[in-house]
Amino acid sequence: MSGDAPVQPRDGLRELTGYHSPQLDVAVRLNTNESPYPPPPGFVSAWLDALGGVPLNRYPDRAARDLRTALARHLGQPVERLFCANGSNEVLQTLLLTYGGAGRRAAVFEPTYALHSHIARITGTEVVVGERREDFTIDPSAAAQLVEDAQPSVVFACSPNNPTGTVEPSATIEALLGATAGLVVVDEAYGEFAGDTAMSLVGDDGRLVVARTYSKVWSMAALRLGFCVAPPAVVEELEKVVLPYHLAVPTQLAGLLALRFGGEMEARVELLVRERGRLVEALGAFESLTVYPSGANFVLVRVAGDAHGLWERLVERGVLVRDFSSWPRLEGCLRVTVGTSDENDAFVAALRGALQEVAA
Repeated sequence: MSGDAPVQPRDGLRELTGYHSPQLDVAVRLNTNESPYPPPPGFVSAWLDALGGVPLNRYPDRAARDLRTALARHLGQPVERLFCANGSNEVLQTLLLTYGGAGRRAAVFEPTYALHSHIARITGTEVVVGERREDFTIDPSAAAQLVEDAQPSVVFACSPNNPTGTVEPSATIEALLGATAGLVVVDEAYGEFAGDTAMSLVGDDGRLVVARTYSKVWSMAALRLGFCVAPPAVVEELEKVVLPYHLAVPTQLAGLLALRFGGEMEARVELLVRERGRLVEALGAFESLTVYPSGANFVLVRVAGDAHGLWERLVERGVLVRDFSSWPRLEGCLRVTVGTSDENDAFVAALRGALQEVAA
């Protein structure tokens, strides 16, 4: 064989495309669902002071015991139920490496977070797709039937769902649990903005896993810290699979120290929820837009007309939102992150100008 031929990836990966959220140099960036606010100054000072005393020549605590203990106390959960990783995406990856793989299936309900199916395929897990209803909620009966028929090892339910913002009631999660012998993973990356959570349904002998992140509410997207609450037996298996020393000391310290600022973070959630309401009201005034209910820190709208063209005109006015208009099931849709009051006002003004340009 010729040594000039490129080495090919394994079968099943060649057709994959990477997960991307393209960035542009604009004044108002509302496309990636980040917190518009940096961490409190007191947190940054405490974190930097703590880093000064870290022996950088030593490996981190593989079990992240201090972080898990403090986080468990914050959540009112036994520490044995906590697994921490580099963002909730590594939590999802570790779950699929442990419970997915060749000959196994994962169920998703589209449209939903693209990385659920993407990571499943990377790990060699077959993806079974269920459809959401027109309002983007999961039909409990149809979902239970799909799960009973397909018998997936892992069932994903994103709540609030990304990119639609839909919040699933506990009855839907219970229906999924009742239909499968596998794991049900509820991705609550935006859970704090909804109020409702499936965390109370997690039990030591159950099959429910709830994943969360520090990226949004805790303003720590740059540090990559996520976690899940799961039955202790599941946590034990995840710890066997995840790479050793995967969670760096700076990240562990940040997660631990952030919990001291819970009051400030809760105040930000309340502020962003209020801004979300104000944004939804403003968007509802445009007759050419359909605004979907959201329990997250973003809002999905469907445009009557050329949604991609509208996205381009917003960019010309210095505002970047997420363009889902070419995605299956999301034709004509744009998603806007809830920003600061000034950012939201700038977006609405740019939107008004862009729509008036079309009408002229």
